[in-house]
Amino acid sequence: MEETLATLRRSKRGRPPKPREEDHADFVEEADAAGLAPPHSKRKRAASAAGAASLEDQPLIDIIKHNGRLISHAVKKLVEDYESNKNSVMFQILAMLFEACGAKHEIYPDYLRESDVDDIVLSLVDLARKGLVEDNYSTKQKDLKHFKENLVTFWDSLVLECQNGPLFDDTLFQKVKDYVVALSCTPPRVYRQVASLVGLQLVTSFISVAKTLSGQRETTQRQLNAEKKKQSDGPLIESLNNRLALTHENITYLEDLMRKIFNGLFMHRYRDVDPEIRMSCIKSLGIWVVSYPSLFLQDIYLKYLGWTLNDKNAGVRRTSILALQSLYEVEANIPSLGLFTERFYTRMIQLADDIDVSVAVSAIGLIKQLLRRAIGELVYDHLIAQNIKTSQPGARDGENEPSEVHIGRMLQILREFSDDPILSSYVIDDIWDDMKAMRDWRCMISVLLDENPGIELTDMDGTNLVRMLHASAKKAVGERIIPAMDNRKLYYNKGQKETLENSKREITSALLTRYPHLLRKYMSDKAKISPLVDMMVLLKLEMYSFKRQEKHFKAAIDLITDAFFKHGEKDALRSCIKAITFCCTDCQADLKDYAENKLKNLEDELVLKVKTAIKEVEAGDDEYSLLVNLKRLYELQLSKPVKNESLFDDMYRILSHLREMDNEVKSFLLLNMYLQVAWCLHAIDGENPSETSIDELFSKQSSLFDQLYYYLVVLPTYQKEGRSTTVLSCRVCIITAEMWCLFKKSKYSSTRLESLGYLPQVDMVQKFWKLCEQQLNISDETEDEDANEEYIEDANRDAVNIAATKLVLADTVPKDYLGPEIVSHYASHGASTTEIIKHLITSLKKNADFDKGALFFEALKRAYERYMTHVNDGENQTLTGKSYSECQDLASRLAGSYVGAARTKNKSEILKIIQDGVSFAFADLPNQLSFLEAALLPFVSKLPSADIPDILADVEKRTQDADMNGDQSAWHPYFTFVEHLREKHAKNEVLHGEEKPVKRRGRPRKVRDVPDVPKVPDVRGKKLFNDDGHNSSDEESISASDHHGHGEDEDSEDDANQPLINTIRSSAAKLRSLKVSQQGTSSRKGAPGPSGSNS
Repeated sequence: MEETLATLRRSKRGRPPKPREEDHADFVEEADAAGLAPPHSKRKRAASAAGAASLEDQPLIDIIKHNGRLISHAVKKLVEDYESNKNSVMFQILAMLFEACGAKHEIYPDYLRESDVDDIVLSLVDLARKGLVEDNYSTKQKDLKHFKENLVTFWDSLVLECQNGPLFDDTLFQKVKDYVVALSCTPPRVYRQVASLVGLQLVTSFISVAKTLSGQRETTQRQLNAEKKKQSDGPLIESLNNRLALTHENITYLEDLMRKIFNGLFMHRYRDVDPEIRMSCIKSLGIWVVSYPSLFLQDIYLKYLGWTLNDKNAGVRRTSILALQSLYEVEANIPSLGLFTERFYTRMIQLADDIDVSVAVSAIGLIKQLLRRAIGELVYDHLIAQNIKTSQPGARDGENEPSEVHIGRMLQILREFSDDPILSSYVIDDIWDDMKAMRDWRCMISVLLDENPGIELTDMDGTNLVRMLHASAKKAVGERIIPAMDNRKLYYNKGQKETLENSKREITSALLTRYPHLLRKYMSDKAKISPLVDMMVLLKLEMYSFKRQEKHFKAAIDLITDAFFKHGEKDALRSCIKAITFCCTDCQADLKDYAENKLKNLEDELVLKVKTAIKEVEAGDDEYSLLVNLKRLYELQLSKPVKNESLFDDMYRILSHLREMDNEVKSFLLLNMYLQVAWCLHAIDGENPSETSIDELFSKQSSLFDQLYYYLVVLPTYQKEGRSTTVLSCRVCIITAEMWCLFKKSKYSSTRLESLGYLPQVDMVQKFWKLCEQQLNISDETEDEDANEEYIEDANRDAVNIAATKLVLADTVPKDYLGPEIVSHYASHGASTTEIIKHLITSLKKNADFDKGALFFEALKRAYERYMTHVNDGENQTLTGKSYSECQDLASRLAGSYVGAARTKNKSEILKIIQDGVSFAFADLPNQLSFLEAALLPFVSKLPSADIPDILADVEKRTQDADMNGDQSAWHPYFTFVEHLREKHAKNEVLHGEEKPVKRRGRPRKVRDVPDVPKVPDVRGKKLFNDDGHNSSDEESISASDHHGHGEDEDSEDDANQPLINTIRSSAAKLRSLKVSQQGTSSRKGAPGPSGSNS
C-alpha cells in the first residue's frame, strides 16, 4: 500500500527528491544519517538538525518554506496535540494555509473560531487589495524553490497521519475544506493558485485513504461471510458487522468530502483564467479517475477531460490528452469510456493536426491507443465511410462502389500512421471483416502495378498497400496479424479449413503470374520488399505445377535471391531466407530441386563474399561490405549450417589481428563464430563421434573462448562510449553465457565427448559479471533511444540479465557467487529486471537443497558493499543516496517474500539473516552499522515479538566494550535499530493468527469513531461564488465494486459481461490481446541458434 501511495504522490509532484523516513527513527538523527538524506551542504544539514531540536519555536509556514525535512515530524506533533487542544492545532493549520497564500494577516485564534468563513476570507481579500501579500507560489527565490513540493507533502502527510482519528471527526477537515474552497474562488491569483494546489492534493490523499479502507472493507466482508457459514449469530459476527458498517461509513464520508471539493473548487478552477491552474485541475482529475474509478469513472467527471481538449492553451490541451492516455491504458476502463469515446473521438482525431507540435504528437499517441483498444469499426464507420467525400455520398461498404474506392479510403487512414506498421496491422485487423475490398487480391495487385489509372499511388501509399496486401492475405489463410494473449495455436473445423484453403487458392491464382512483376518493381524498396517476399509462404505452391507456370515460380525464386544480396536489413534478409527455405520443403519434384540448388548457390556465393570482404578489410579497405555480408551470413546460419572449412579460421584471424575494427563488425564476427561452433556440435554423433570431429570442435571452442575472454577483460575498461560499444558488450556477455551452457562440464562427464566439457574459472565468472553489471546500469533513457534499432531485442539489458540468470538456473557456474550478485539488483533497474530476478528466485525455490536465507543475506551484503564503495570513493551524494535507497528497497522486497504462513514456516531463515546481518554490521565498528538500518529492519518486522529479546540482548552485548563517544552519526543506525527492537517487543505482537493485529488495530478506532457523524455541512463561503446548481446529490452513490480502487494487482473477469456501445464491437478477448503488443514482443534472447537443444 505504501508503494501505491508513493506512486500516487509522485505522479502529482513529478518525482521530487524526498528525505528518507522511518516511523521508528528520531527525525533529527535521521536527517544526519549517512546516505539517508538528500545531498545538501553541511551548513544546511546542521540547520535542519538545529531546527528539529527547537521545533516548537518554528511556525509551520517556516518549516514548509525552508525546512521540508521536518514536515513529517511536525505533522505527527500536530496530530498528537490535536487530542488535547483542537482549537490551537486548527488555528496553526489554518494560519499556515493563509500564510502559504501569502497573506500577511493578523488573525488571532479567538477571532478565527468565532468568525464566519466568509468574513475571514473577505478580510484576506482586502489584504490583497492593499498589497499586503507575498507570492510564495511563483517566486524565483532560491530558498523557496521547494515550497510547492513541501506544501503538497504537508497536506498529504496530514491526511495520512489523521486517517485513524481526526480525519473523521467532522471538524478539522470540514473547516479546512471550507477555507480551501472559499480561497480558491477569490480574485487574487496567488490565493487561487495555492488553494487549488491544496484542494486538489486533499482529494488525492483522500483517495489514498479510501482505497485502504476499501481493502479493509473487503477483508471484513470475507471474514463475515466465512463466520456466517459457521454460525448465524454471536459476538464475533456482531463485531464484524459493526466494523463493516464503520468502514463503509468512513468511505462514504471521504467520498462526500471529495465531491464537495470537486463541486466547490474543481468545477470553477478548471476554467480559471490562469492556464497553470487549469492544467493542475485536469492533471489531478486524470489521476483521480485512474486511481479511484469506482467514484470518478463516470461521464459527469469525464466530460471535463473532453471539454478541455478545446482549451485555447496548448499546455492544457496536452495535459488533457495525457490524462486520457492514462485512462485508455487500463483495459478495465474501456467499457465505461464508450459513450465518452463516441462523443469526443472526432476532437481527438482533429488534435493530431494541432498547431502545437507537442499537442499533435500526444494526440497521435492517444489515437494509437484508441485503435489498439479495438475501435476499428468506429473509425471505419465515422472516419472513412462518413467523413471522406466520395462520388456517391451516403453509400457504404462494397455494394454500390468498386473496390478501388474503398481501397483509396483505407489508404487515407493508413497514411496518417505509415511510420507504424504495427498500428497499421491493428487497423487492418479491426476493419478486415467489414471491408470486402481488402480481399480483392487482383484489385490490390493491379493498383500496385499501376494498372489502374483511377488511383495514383505515392511512395507512402504504395508501402501501406503492400502492408495491407500481406496482412490481409495472412488473415485470409487463418494466421494472426496481431498477437494473442494466450499464444495458443488456432484450430479449425473441416468447413473452416476448406474456406481457408479456398482463400489460399484465390491468393495464389491472383499472384501466379504477377508475383515476379511485383518483386521486380519493388526490388530496391526496403520498406516494401519484406512483406512482398513474405507472400511466398502464403501461397499454394503446387498450383505452379498444376497451372504449368513453373517459369514464374523460378523467376520469383531468382528475384528473392537477388533481393537477399541487394539488401542488408534484418527484416528483408529473414524474409528471403524464410521464403527460399519454405520452397525447399513445400515444393515438389523439379521445383523443390530448383529451390534447393538456389539455396546452395546462395550459400556458396555468400561465403565467397564474406571471405573476399575479410581480405579487403585486412588490406585496409572499408568495413561496410564485411558488415553487411556478416549480417547475411548470420541470418542464414540461424536457419541452416554453413559448411566451409576455412571460414571460421578467417573470422578468428581478422578478429585477433584487427582490434580497431568497428564494434558492430566484431559483434557479428563473434555471433557467426558461435553459430559455427553450435552447428558443429549439433552435427557430431554423440554415440559414436569421430576423433577428427571432436578435435575440430575443440579447436573452435578454444578459439572462441580466447576471443570472448579477451573482451571480458578489455570492455569493462573500454573508454569509447556509444551504442556500438554497448551492443558488443551485450553480445560478449550473452555468447559467453551460451557457450558455458552449451559445454557445461557435467553434461559431458562420463561420455565420449567428455573432453568438450568446460567449467569456467571463478575469476573469469567475476569478469563476466562485471561486464554484465555495466549493462544493467545503462539508463532507461539510453535503452529507450535505442528501442527501434535492429537486433535490439537480442542485445539489451534484459537479454544480458536473462543470460546470467540462465547460468544460475542451469547450475553451469557456482551459485554462491553469481546468484547473490544477480539478486542484489532485484530492486535497482525497473520492472523488467525485477520480473526476471523474481522468476529466478521462484525457480530456485523448487530445488530441495536451495538455501534461500543464505542467498538473500549475500545479496543484501553485495548491495550494501556497493553503497559503501560509493561512500569510500567520496562520489557525489546523489549516487551515494541512490545506492543506499536501492539497498533499502532490496531489503523490503526480499523481506516481503515472507508473508502469511511463510513467516512461521521460515522463521529460522529470517532469524539466520538477522543474526548474520548483526555479525556483519559489528565486524567493522562503527563503519558498517548502517547495515542494521538499511538491510535488517524489514526482516525484524517479520518476526514475532517473542524472538526480539534474544536479538536485542545480542546487539547490546556487542556494544559493551565499544567506544560510543565518537562520531554520533555513525552510531545513529545502531540506536535506531535498538529502538525499533524495543518498540516491536513492547507491542507484544503475536504472529499466529494474522487477523489479530488487524482486529487490535480496529478497536481503538471503533471507540473513537462509533459516535454518529453528523451530516456534512454545505460548503461555506457562498458570498464569494455560486454553486452553479451542481450538488453532490445529483451524483450516483458509491457502488459496491470497490475493487477498482486496489491498483493493478487485481484482474476483473466481469468486464466481458458489460454492454459495449454500438460503435465498439471488439470482444473482451481482443482487448486482452492488445495488451501483449503494448508490452512489446521479443523474439530470441541471446545468440539464437541450435544451442537451445544442446544447452
